Amino acid sequence: MAKKQEIDARHYDVILAPHITEKATMAAEANAVVFKVAGTATKPQIREAVEAIYDRKVAGVNTIVMKGKTKRWKGKAYKRSDVKKAIVTLAEGQDSIDITSGI
Repeated sequence: MAKKQEIDARHYDVILAPHITEKATMAAEANAVVFKVAGTATKPQIREAVEAIYDRKVAGVNTIVMKGKTKRWKGKAYKRSDVKKAIVTLAEGQDSIDITSGI
């Protein structure tokens, strides 16, 4: 287990929600978890937040910014918000994170 860090409110501002998709579920088999994170969050902040909240050692963090699509509703165009995702790879020998149980 990672050294126990004090959980701070700022950690919950970095990690917004788990991202549950078929692709994210398949990544869980490779010891990786996908989260929606704040748009301004950096990789070190994401690593620190996951280690503090879930008490797991993080091996790596990859980030992706998904650009919002332009859609139409009743003839009027609008744009979905941009979303930043983080793929967090846990260190070898660590238990996986059960994101369905809540924090």
